[in-house]
Amino acid sequence: MQWQYALFNMIGGVGLLLYGMSLMKDNLQKVAGKKFREVLILLTKNRLVGLGLGTLMTLLFQSSTATTVLLIGLTSASIITLRQTLAVLLGADIGSTITAQLIALKATEISLPIIFVGSFIFLFSKSNRKKRFSLALIGFGILFLGLKMMADTMYPLKNDPSFGKILMQISSNPFLDIIVAALFTFLISSSAATIGIIMLLTMQHMIELKPAIYMLLGANIGTTFTPMLSSIGSSRESQRVAVAHFLFKVLGVLLAFPLVDYIIELMKLVTNSPGFQVANTHTFLNIIMAFLFLPFIQYIARLLEIIVPEKKNVANEIKPKYLDENLLASPVVAIGMATKEIINISDYIAEMVKSVSTLFDRYNQDMADKILEKEDKVDLLSIATTQYLTALLRQPLTKEEFKRAMELLNIVREYEFIGDVIERNIITKAENMNNRNLEFSLSGAKEIQSLSERVVHLLQLVNTAFATNNDGLAEQAKLFYEEIVDLQFRLQMSHLIRMKEGSRETERTSFSHMELINCYIRMSEHLKNIAMLMSLSNDVPCTWQDGMMQLNTNSQ
Repeated sequence: MQWQYALFNMIGGVGLLLYGMSLMKDNLQKVAGKKFREVLILLTKNRLVGLGLGTLMTLLFQSSTATTVLLIGLTSASIITLRQTLAVLLGADIGSTITAQLIALKATEISLPIIFVGSFIFLFSKSNRKKRFSLALIGFGILFLGLKMMADTMYPLKNDPSFGKILMQISSNPFLDIIVAALFTFLISSSAATIGIIMLLTMQHMIELKPAIYMLLGANIGTTFTPMLSSIGSSRESQRVAVAHFLFKVLGVLLAFPLVDYIIELMKLVTNSPGFQVANTHTFLNIIMAFLFLPFIQYIARLLEIIVPEKKNVANEIKPKYLDENLLASPVVAIGMATKEIINISDYIAEMVKSVSTLFDRYNQDMADKILEKEDKVDLLSIATTQYLTALLRQPLTKEEFKRAMELLNIVREYEFIGDVIERNIITKAENMNNRNLEFSLSGAKEIQSLSERVVHLLQLVNTAFATNNDGLAEQAKLFYEEIVDLQFRLQMSHLIRMKEGSRETERTSFSHMELINCYIRMSEHLKNIAMLMSLSNDVPCTWQDGMMQLNTNSQ
């Protein structure tokens, strides 16, 4: 057999394996949908449940590395605590062993029938949920087809002297076994793929069980490199998660390394199958490590806080609390994080709207500066959230995910507009009146205060409706907006009557008074738009065909 042919087949096999894992992961997550996100966020404090959740997550992702990266993002966003994350991490390591067990069962032999069943369901099913499940099944089949392709390529190579010499040199040095497996795992970002190849080499009797176990240990270390890199620049909490993952694996390797001979004897007592011996070793080591570390999670968390201490606070540091690009690969979670960031923006807007009316009673430059600082934060967070959602829209999304992302894009824009009205119009107006020593008439001031209170109430309705996804409150907000519009007309008429009566204060502040009323009405219009977006999110002008989004060209 020519080396070139063997190399191309091996590369193709690895490609099919990685693509199958990706296809399976993406569609299993979409089948899980919102419930998957709820399970992730509403983590229980029970360590054993967290352990089981980690196992389930890795089954969905088909990669403990992907699970760890997701956990880093959630911890960085303060959605889950470090202690909760550690239990899930240990469970993720157990979940990563399932694929190895399936390989040992020689599921590679039924890869084509699995693809056929998945394709049959996809072609004759009208349900999107069933189509996603069928695509996950096809991915499962492609994964094992890739392994079969590599196995078929390797079989003739065991009689090749050159290939045997290379394997002999690698397998004769335990440290070289660990390093090669760790680097290969890092390059392809999949310990499951590396372990699959190790198992194939063992099942073809091309390497012994001992070097296979050393390579297994190397793959366990290699799977920590990607999460470590993804945590750079993120919060201290997320860096602790990455370090914890690294420490769990390294400590596991250090504990297992001197016991390899005993592990081999134990595995040979259980089964004579080389494939099962490797798979069982992988499962055995991860279960032992999980239950060894699980009782000490609280102390491990404290140790991590010492290893990775808190950063000194940087004055006036403005950055998103919840947005993490590592979560974009999990749209349901990314949408949840973007929603939380917009709630954060809405809180700043609420503080600004409540404070700005006081500037007309008694102008305070410090208060004005604080409001402007909040507006700067709103601008920066709005830009970051818009960029995040735009990046999310480039990901493969379901119809519901696309519509929700579009809704959030428009909502964050409306909140930003409210901040702009306060900065460019209301504060400028208050400063101008203070410089000219102008004050509203007593009646005019009361009217402005009355309008301000109603807009604050509308803002509270909209913010609560958005934060709780309450359509009923959104409808109340739209009705209350109509009351504010009615009040605007009455306030304008009242102002004109005072003008007619010759009120000196009313004449001097007439322009500012009418402009301020218009500013509050503009803010209420943006709030009404947010309420409408919540109820109209199901009417985004697009259709979904064959899993692809199609914008309607005749939509306005």
